[in-house]
Amino acid sequence: MEATNTFSVKSGSSDDLTGVKIGSFWSGNPARGLPRHNSTIFLLDQDTGRLAAVIEAGKVNAYRTAAADAVAADLLARRDAKVLAIFGAGNQAGFELAALARIRPIETVLVVANPSPRRDTFIGRMAELGLTVRAASAEDAVRSADIVVTATPARKPLFKAEWVGPGTHVVSMGSDAPGKHELPSELMSRASLFCDLPSQSVQIGDFQHVREEIEAGRLTVSAIGDVVEGRAPGRRSDDEITVFDSSGIALQDLTMADALIQLKASMAPA
Repeated sequence: MEATNTFSVKSGSSDDLTGVKIGSFWSGNPARGLPRHNSTIFLLDQDTGRLAAVIEAGKVNAYRTAAADAVAADLLARRDAKVLAIFGAGNQAGFELAALARIRPIETVLVVANPSPRRDTFIGRMAELGLTVRAASAEDAVRSADIVVTATPARKPLFKAEWVGPGTHVVSMGSDAPGKHELPSELMSRASLFCDLPSQSVQIGDFQHVREEIEAGRLTVSAIGDVVEGRAPGRRSDDEITVFDSSGIALQDLTMADALIQLKASMAPA
């Protein structure tokens, strides 16, 4: 295997589902006409532990990730959020934009990415959604944005904390492995912090870079599930800055896989 090719394994279980998701990144795939990212989900039989199903889930994973981030944004972003800044112009960025535009009245999208045909193609494709989409510098995008999404493989912060204005909702989506780093650590003390799984966020998410502060109790992180269930508050004021560290959890993948299987079964001829 080439050194630039990587994969990760996430496992999960509930009363109804058990399984694993393997996420892969193969850098040379575009030359083969294939996306770099892919996902494969394995569901196990709850009674026997044997293999029950295998789901090819590259596109499914993109929808799942964007949907999870949209659920968080619906709880944490201001209701009048109209300007979205998105770092990255890859495959996932488009799914993120489309999902957020369904839950907030997004009118303008500021794309922060290196000049390239891929960036220009992305801007043109996103403009077809009826939005105003243009390239912008990191500073202009963040200072103007109501919502900031980072969808990159960055290993150092993409912008400065002081650029983030009151009331902004910030999502780190690309930080999903040790060493990845999209958000400025200085931002965390100014914001309310949320994630999908706290124990994971301090290991592979962007919160790994403030792990000592979290473990010492100087920073507090709420699981988004606790906000959904009403056990923790979401956004409390229009001036509050919120940060969602989105590293993804296996139960989301297993639930999505099971839903697809159930849908296929319901469509089968009687």
